[in-house]
Amino acid sequence: MKMKSLIFAALLAALGTVSFAQGPAAGATATATCKDGTSYTGVKKGACKGHKGVKSWEAATGAAAAQPMAAPKKASKAAAMPAAAAAGGGAGKVWVNTASKTYHCEGDKYYGKTKAGQYMTEAEAKAAGDHPSHGKACSK
Repeated sequence: MKMKSLIFAALLAALGTVSFAQGPAAGATATATCKDGTSYTGVKKGACKGHKGVKSWEAATGAAAAQPMAAPKKASKAAAMPAAAAAGGGAGKVWVNTASKTYHCEGDKYYGKTKAGQYMTEAEAKAAGDHPSHGKACSK
């Protein structure tokens, strides 16, 4: 029994010298500007939720000032797509997503905006074996 007590005491002594990483202090706050122009002050997690995300971080206060601030990464398909349509489209042209072999009509939200693709006529797209987005052909 005495041996167990000695081992337990040695274990506690060893654990006493181990330091654990601690998160930011309870009072640490972050200040950010949201993408819709509103300001946010509070903890970083969930910052600008409902305001289209964080546009930029400003100087931190409290214990968080020692840590560099970066905008949280958002994993979504919309974030991976370019904001503007690729140049070269127009009347009579469809955008073919070459990765999925799907073509999008002018006015579709993915028209000219997928990572890989090209413009061509709908007839050329069909001849190449591409299929319309959601099964809806462009020409009427």
